[in-house]
Amino acid sequence: MPATTSTNGETSVTADVIIVGAGFGGCYALHEVRRQGYTAKILESGQDFGGVWHFNKYPGARVDSETPLYQLGLPQVYDNFSFTERFPGSDEIRDYFAHLDKTLDLRKDTIFNARVAKVEHDSTTNTWTLTTASGVTATCRYVIFAAGSSNKRYIPDFPKLSDFQGEAVHPAAWPENLDLNGKKIGVIGQGASGLQIVQELAKTDCELTVFVRNPCTAIPMGQRDIPRNEAEELKSLYGSLWQKAKYASGHCYAYNDCPFSFNDLTRDERHELYERLWARGGYAFFSSLFPDYMMNKTANAEVYDFWASKVRARISDPEKRDIMAPLKQFQWICAKRPSLEMDYYEMIDRPNVKLVDLKKTPIREFVANGATTEDGKLHELDVVVFATGYDSVTGSLYDMNIHDKSGVVLQKKWKDGIKTHLGMMVPDIPNAFFLYGPQAPTSLANGPPFLELQVEWVTKVLQRMKDDGVCALETSPAAAAAWAELSYQIFQVVLHHETPSWYNGSNIPGKRQEPLVWFGGVKGWWEACNDALKDWSKFTVVRSN
Repeated sequence: MPATTSTNGETSVTADVIIVGAGFGGCYALHEVRRQGYTAKILESGQDFGGVWHFNKYPGARVDSETPLYQLGLPQVYDNFSFTERFPGSDEIRDYFAHLDKTLDLRKDTIFNARVAKVEHDSTTNTWTLTTASGVTATCRYVIFAAGSSNKRYIPDFPKLSDFQGEAVHPAAWPENLDLNGKKIGVIGQGASGLQIVQELAKTDCELTVFVRNPCTAIPMGQRDIPRNEAEELKSLYGSLWQKAKYASGHCYAYNDCPFSFNDLTRDERHELYERLWARGGYAFFSSLFPDYMMNKTANAEVYDFWASKVRARISDPEKRDIMAPLKQFQWICAKRPSLEMDYYEMIDRPNVKLVDLKKTPIREFVANGATTEDGKLHELDVVVFATGYDSVTGSLYDMNIHDKSGVVLQKKWKDGIKTHLGMMVPDIPNAFFLYGPQAPTSLANGPPFLELQVEWVTKVLQRMKDDGVCALETSPAAAAAWAELSYQIFQVVLHHETPSWYNGSNIPGKRQEPLVWFGGVKGWWEACNDALKDWSKFTVVRSN
């Protein structure tokens, strides 16, 4: 289906609910609020559905959450769609979104090419007005922000970057038909996208220079094809899998949680567990370990040593081996988001791949034909891939210039620290809900099932408001302050707080460093969500006359 807008030339739209973003969260929210009888529209900055998967079309792009749980738990959708791989590639994810659109008839209520540039509240009419960069206005009673955490791209301000005469690209803005054959390619950043790009391009006719500041602690993906008959047979279990992932898991996967702590097991028993989870592949290795390895430094160090021994055995070049898997632990394992790999370390070992250790020789500046490092060496490059991530979680929210009911913009409101209730509501911002936003489990959970939980809570709130005659609802300052304090307390207990990462805003110069996600697990968060709806004590309520 062509990626066209549905505005039909209109410059203004009105609906009960406006949803910002057409990824998993926005699409599911549209479906659910329409089922409740509300009129709704999505404003999407891109040209089609898919959220992060609409934009990320770089070589090797694929999801790191395994099927079948990386989709929405809607039988009318999954009954007629089957993924062909355990970890689908981005093309297949986009095929899924096309199927989702067709099945749920989403396009009729979606406005594409609509980047929200300003959001304002009118207390006299109790309505929101959202204005896009192109001048389209949308007016509503309720607004759901579903822009995701990986939306605002970040490229560091390298000295003299403008002097570079080659091609500079970000994975989320990969040019169509970019010819890399025979080229000298630099890749800066080794998170998920950088890893996947290196893993793919190393197999081709090119020279790769991989600039590594901190290596990724990647684990085996365990990729395999899924035969059609196997996929169809598994569908009879989907209902129970979704129930387990959403309501009985700390991370919205269907993995079994480990019932033991580190010291409950002998060293041999722990290593048997490591080997079993390593062989399984995927995030089970981290999600099904003893839960205290992110609090117990001795436990974390042992997990790191196991990981390093596995990786070092796969790299024959001793210099590369020491850069990619140092014997001495360089950071708490899993304190940064881990990546999944298929043959990444074998590709690193190839002769057409060169590593530059940025801890020893940082980039000094860019020149017309490449980049120089502090040792004076010129690294000739035709293309530079800046796999340097995003201004995660808050970046896209701040770019929308969301004003509270007093006219204070969100970034000013949070200049001394983020304050939300449950990661979904903010004081003085009535009838507004945030999906996949700050101080919620978000990136520490499997996205689609977790977003289903968030939308379930939002629709419960809307129904309660309707039943109780509430026309305006916002979280109380006390509830938001308490949630923020609890977020900080939990953050101080886990090892993430000792490791700079986008989880705490450390990847962006000048950004306030604070927990951007909830580290207390999905179960505890969901219990708090249900507790909040026992009455309206954590909210400020305005009832209809």
